[in-house]
This record gives sequence, C-alpha cells and structure tokens, in this order.
Amino acid sequence: MPNFVLRGLFAAVGLWVATFFLGGLYFDSPTTLLIAGLTLGLINAFVRPILFVLTLPVTVLTLGLFILILNGAMVSLVSHLLHGMHVASFGTAVAASLIVSIVSFIGQAFWRK
Repeated sequence: MPNFVLRGLFAAVGLWVATFFLGGLYFDSPTTLLIAGLTLGLINAFVRPILFVLTLPVTVLTLGLFILILNGAMVSLVSHLLHGMHVASFGTAVAASLIVSIVSFIGQAFWRK
C-alpha cells in the first residue's frame, strides 16, 4: 500500500509541474490536485493494464506510440471524474501525461537510492 501512495504522490507532483508548462491544465485547489494524483495512480494500476491489452494490436502497429494516446486518455478520464480538475483538450491531456511520466520516473529513481 505505501508504494501505491508514493506513486500517487509522484503523479500529483507531476500534475503540479504540468500546470506550469500547460496553460490548459488547472486545479481548483491543492486538495483536488492531490486527489487527482491518487486517482491517476489508481486508474493506472487497474484500468490502464486492461486497456493496454485490448489495444495491443494498435500499439504494435504504431510501434508503441499509441501508449501516448492511452496515457492521455487516463488523464482525461481523471479530469472527467473530478470536478475540480480542468483539462482544455485531449492534446493537453497527452502532454500532461508525458510530464507526469517523466516526473514520476525521476522521483522513483531517486526514491530507490
């Protein structure tokens, strides 16, 4: 359980960093940002693997680039579930997912040491 919470916190930090780079992503409150990070961690743990398997042929045909679309869909899903999270477009959701992935990767790399 602590590993899931840690990943959710890294996702929240990634979303926070994404708000500085993306004009179309904002949160009504810091609490909403934290809940969005935890929700994104939960969705990435349970929903994303199922969708990844279902879209595997498309992912193979696009040489893995479809994973960007899948990650953007997960951020978009979180924004539809939370009323305090606002994403302007799907392109913003894809860009936010890239930033969250980079921040989470860096955070987990430093946490393991």
